[in-house]
Amino acid sequence: MASNARPTTSQPPTPIQTTMREASIHPSATDPATDLRIDDPSLVVLSSGDTTLVVAPEVGGSIAAYFDVVREHTSQRVLHWLRPATRAALAACDPLRMASFPLFPYCNRIRDARFEFDGRTIDLGGDGNGYAHALHGHAWRRPWRVGTRTASSVELHFEHVPDSEKRGDWPFHYRASQRIELLGDALHVTLAAQNLSEGTMPFGMGHHPYYPRTSNTVITAHVDEMWHADAHVLPTHLGPHGAVDALMRGMSADAFDLDNNFSGWTRSATIAWPDEARSVTMTADAPFDHLVVFAPANDVQLCVEPVTNTTDCFNANEDDGARERSGYRVLQPGEAISAGLNWKPQRD
Repeated sequence: MASNARPTTSQPPTPIQTTMREASIHPSATDPATDLRIDDPSLVVLSSGDTTLVVAPEVGGSIAAYFDVVREHTSQRVLHWLRPATRAALAACDPLRMASFPLFPYCNRIRDARFEFDGRTIDLGGDGNGYAHALHGHAWRRPWRVGTRTASSVELHFEHVPDSEKRGDWPFHYRASQRIELLGDALHVTLAAQNLSEGTMPFGMGHHPYYPRTSNTVITAHVDEMWHADAHVLPTHLGPHGAVDALMRGMSADAFDLDNNFSGWTRSATIAWPDEARSVTMTADAPFDHLVVFAPANDVQLCVEPVTNTTDCFNANEDDGARERSGYRVLQPGEAISAGLNWKPQRD
């Protein structure tokens, strides 16, 4: 099911020079993908061997870049495993132009920014989201606090205290965290949340990674069915689609015009660039049982997103089993949830 509002640009960034923060991380390298400077004091830079991860806590707790520097004789080149942010994106505090950002306290859209819960209408219109159908929760649009950090890991924290005077505010008190770390060249992210409200709270979480997209990019994943969507990118029905079989075999990012949720995901997906002899495999813990693939036609964007719930799950019909199929979840007072995501690069 369609999940995302996206930047409208369809042109790749202009090739320029990236200056690395410290010689102990990496010396300067020519990077044709971004002008990001990792000496920006608002960023947290993690390193492990030749791998660097750049985190932007103030931009929705986002990841700004994840890359390797490959040394070749007297030169070196940068291999991005996620699409990197630019200085302009950081200056604009735009999570949609980061490499990836967290999704709390729900993923994807909510129809008309409202739903019924526990006998009352939850109206999220006017919370600053800017979309007719509330999108991705709110934590991605707020700064996160930096906690414990090491050379290769950082903990980020976010707490939402509802404001009854603020129109459209999420009316539940909760705490969320991310532990982001490099384990060798692999990226590991643990997402966690706890309901601090006196009553129950509907809930979902995920991460929103963008990948480099070329004419040869291939996505491989095992899924069972696809949520078909209407013109508002909201679910209509769950059923077969050519992309289901194509993903099993290895689907070109250009094969379909996609912005859809997939069910029956086995929690592993590989994004490969065969002409570059490299790939990255994303794996997830339960309950990240749903996958979003955003691969629009004639565009440079590509997202393959692990999520706990499908689009508009809070409005799913309880009687016909749609809630169960959509990942609808409720946290009890004080209940906590935690699950991990991993990205493992491979160079042939």
